Amino acid sequence: MSAVETRTMRLVLLGPPGAGKGTQAKVLEERFGVRQISTGDILRANVAQGTALGAQAKAFMESGKLVTDDIIIAMMENELAGKDSFLLDGFPRTVAQAQALGTLLERLHLPLTGVLLFDADRDTLFKRLTGRWTNARTGRSYHAEFNPPKVAGIDDVDGGPLVQRPDDTAEVVAKRLDTYERETAPLIAYYGSHATFSRIDALAPIATVSAAVNRAVAQSGTVLP
Repeated sequence: MSAVETRTMRLVLLGPPGAGKGTQAKVLEERFGVRQISTGDILRANVAQGTALGAQAKAFMESGKLVTDDIIIAMMENELAGKDSFLLDGFPRTVAQAQALGTLLERLHLPLTGVLLFDADRDTLFKRLTGRWTNARTGRSYHAEFNPPKVAGIDDVDGGPLVQRPDDTAEVVAKRLDTYERETAPLIAYYGSHATFSRIDALAPIATVSAAVNRAVAQSGTVLP
């Protein structure tokens, strides 16, 4: 196994649901040993550990309300302090969060080295997400159009039933894409003037997307000695 490369890397990964941000984040994690950070993971960890911030967040979550930005930013500060490299996937989600993140990173002396936008059109993403079927036991997934099982509804490997996840139904997918376009898409304009903002065709083959990500990373960070 090849040695893990080292590079200072502080990236924000932008893009709509289904654009493949998570897939490429895992590739970067494995190649550079840099940690992917998501607000969902941070929230769950704080709640599970019973931290003061976790207790505040839990109160919002149990009442069906969104956790406020100030709590998220405080959790993010605890998570980023002392780290030289990180990947932010799914955060920030709004311009207000991006502004708060910028203030936090300035205080921690951790400026972003790049912003990667995984670009894809809504119609293709809708087909990609609503056509996904998964083996709930193994996590193995198929796609009704792009990667169908040999027998509809049946896993090719173990014969288990394939189900559609609740967040992959047409109604939910439409709402997720609407939310992205309303709240998160404005970040493209916000970060578009960033010196290392890179737009990547998320609908290209995975190997092509990975090559584009590698080129963007090569232009954005500084290699550690």
